[in-house]
Amino acid sequence: MLYVVATPIGNLGDLSARALEILSACDLIAAEDTRRTQKLLTHFQIRKPLISYYEHNKASRGPLLLEKLRGGQTVALVSDAGTPGISDPGADLIRAAVAEGLPVSMAPGPVAGIMALVLSGLPTERFVFEGFIGTDRKSREEFAGMIASEKRTVIVYEAPHRLIKTLELLSGAAPGRQTAVCRELTKAHEEIRRGTPAELLAYFTEQEPRGEFVIVIEGAPREQTSAAAAPETVYQITEKIMKESEASGIPIKKSDALKEAAARLGISKNRAYALYEEIKKERS
Repeated sequence: MLYVVATPIGNLGDLSARALEILSACDLIAAEDTRRTQKLLTHFQIRKPLISYYEHNKASRGPLLLEKLRGGQTVALVSDAGTPGISDPGADLIRAAVAEGLPVSMAPGPVAGIMALVLSGLPTERFVFEGFIGTDRKSREEFAGMIASEKRTVIVYEAPHRLIKTLELLSGAAPGRQTAVCRELTKAHEEIRRGTPAELLAYFTEQEPRGEFVIVIEGAPREQTSAAAAPETVYQITEKIMKESEASGIPIKKSDALKEAAARLGISKNRAYALYEEIKKERS
């Protein structure tokens, strides 16, 4: 039997009694980070064999774990925190076990995205989970196009060092939408900030982003059907890039600044140029 076991995302009190029972009774625990899981097991005085199973070794460890399952062993699958299979390699092991007809069950528990959705105060009737939106330009352009017209509430995960760029992207692609930035959920420094992307961008520009983040974005109005970055946002970001480069002693060309602004907002350089010129003409 493969048991998918959800573990706390911060507060150890969130580990369910059933999850404790499974972790205490299983033959083996497959963990994304064995050191992190060992701390959890030590806290609850559980002693079980651990084997690492993560993105870069899943190709070799997956077959090994399937072999143990075929042999009748009970394997508990855990992630670093939260529910395995949600934006983590556990999904591959679950699919492989299902494909072979091996029994799979689950001890449900915390999911950061769902907790953030509920706490955001935004509509929960219909929503879409996008996970991590990626760092390359193509992924961000695709996300910008999707978010501009997506009418359901959208949930994304983000790392602290990329939060500013993602809020800049949202300021252009979804400027008027109510957004919630949730960090360190269930932990001592849990914080929920709500506002427009521009308001949140201003806050986190002053307050260094720290911790794990979930962003929840209001869906587009029903009449909105096409992606369009706000001209004012493109202009402000481009001007900021040029001023910062000049202050550093290495001036940047406007074309290069527009290229960088376009990448941050997830739009094409030509689109960024057109929006920048639109504001420039208005001001002149």
